[in-house]
Amino acid sequence: MFTKSAVLAAVLAVGADAFAAPPAAGRFGVSAKAGLPTASRGLALRGGASGASMIDITPNVSFDTIAREWRCKWSEDNDKESLVKAQEAIDEVIKDVKGVKGVKGVQRVVCGGCLDFKIVTSLPAEDFGKWEEAKFAPEEKFIEKLKGIKGVSQVETQTYTNMPL
Repeated sequence: MFTKSAVLAAVLAVGADAFAAPPAAGRFGVSAKAGLPTASRGLALRGGASGASMIDITPNVSFDTIAREWRCKWSEDNDKESLVKAQEAIDEVIKDVKGVKGVKGVQRVVCGGCLDFKIVTSLPAEDFGKWEEAKFAPEEKFIEKLKGIKGVSQVETQTYTNMPL
């Protein structure tokens, strides 16, 4: 069984080539290189495009898409000015985000109850490593902009798998 940290480490630690084919098996059926699952199966087995491979975390948890999330908390102060500014910050870079090779989608999540503002960018696993090598550009510019907004707090990033069910 893979721990959350093992999966996250695998997603963060390897380049795109590690996702292209199953790595050589190591202890517990995991690649010694990065803790990646060794089993993969064609998408055709689950109704997807033939030729593409799913990466199995467990026999019943597989993925072919990795997402990068940028998030923060905003404040209701001054008529939600920090939320307005956070939206302006993503508006400044959204063209660059959508221009990343392989982007499947970019979603914005806003919660009025817990005051979350999140941007989630999803890419095929085989394209993710190249974006990571580019330091998730324009992440640095966007994150710095968020950190400079009065009323914004808890600015964070996270990488995870993202699959439709």
